[in-house]
Amino acid sequence: MAFWNLGALQLEAFRPGIMSKAEIGDSLIMVCMQIGQGKEDTGHEHPFDQCGIVLEGQIEMFVGQERQLLTANECYFIPSGERHGWKTFDQPVKVLDISVKQPRG
Repeated sequence: MAFWNLGALQLEAFRPGIMSKAEIGDSLIMVCMQIGQGKEDTGHEHPFDQCGIVLEGQIEMFVGQERQLLTANECYFIPSGERHGWKTFDQPVKVLDISVKQPRG
């Protein structure tokens, strides 16, 4: 699919508390995610760059030693290999996330 209407996009169960829709190309992955309230990723890292924008709600994110509370229309960039994570609060959060596809092998 080449085009999305973010206001009408149908999300599907991905993980407990996370709904998503993904488009996977040869080198990029675009994902719209809705993360439920009170969820947390205490940190992980991967060998590819990642960036995104918060569409709705608020999420606290950390990238390396930096930590920030992000709300609608605020963006993040995560360099490859940098430890990062997030947590949500009393409302769901919707983000549009873009990452470079990991090569197989």
